[in-house]
Amino acid sequence: MTEHPGMSSRLRDYLLAHAEPPTPAQRGLIEATAALGDVGRPRIAHEQGVFLTLLAQAIDATLVVEFGTFTGYSTLALARGLAAGSVVYTNDVSSEWTCVARQAWAEAGVLHRIRQHVGPIAGWLGALSDQPLIDLALIDLAAIATGDHIDCWEALVPRMRPGGMLLTSRSLCAGEVGQDQPTGAAPAVREFNAHVLSDERVSSVLLPVGDGLTLARRRTDFLGMRPE
Repeated sequence: MTEHPGMSSRLRDYLLAHAEPPTPAQRGLIEATAALGDVGRPRIAHEQGVFLTLLAQAIDATLVVEFGTFTGYSTLALARGLAAGSVVYTNDVSSEWTCVARQAWAEAGVLHRIRQHVGPIAGWLGALSDQPLIDLALIDLAAIATGDHIDCWEALVPRMRPGGMLLTSRSLCAGEVGQDQPTGAAPAVREFNAHVLSDERVSSVLLPVGDGLTLARRRTDFLGMRPE
């Protein structure tokens, strides 16, 4: 799965040249993830990580929730944007890459800001306290079973603070969502994207960042549950 569907290599190089360069810990994690080969779950694009760091800083996030740890690149990006006393809760169904992730977090000096959980998403989210409300959440659509995308969204939105930001990565599914007859996970991702667009509780936009980044803000003028 490509990080930049539809983008030429020359334009990609130009884009990366105009983003904040990776830190030593990030560069090491990029190399460690690449060394894993094709495991079906690429890390997020570097510029997407820079965006996550800037967004966490911009909204002064103190409680962040992430679905889809993988090797921890997005977790690291989020944690870098947090002030002292803030925390990222991150979940993945697999512990296969935990050591790679924790080594990078420790090298970056943010391990103390991260709480990692391995196991089913539903049980983990239900175990989190309802308070305080979540400031920033990230869903990696590639890390969740295709039938669970909407359920994950519906579990998160009511727990977002008014004005809180909810993001999803892999929203373009390597460009497959734009095909007349999408294959693989793309039909489920298309259904999910339509669900987000129709959700009156948020204002949202799908950005061509990395493999697609959906940015949604919990509306302050619509605090009720989703209408049936």
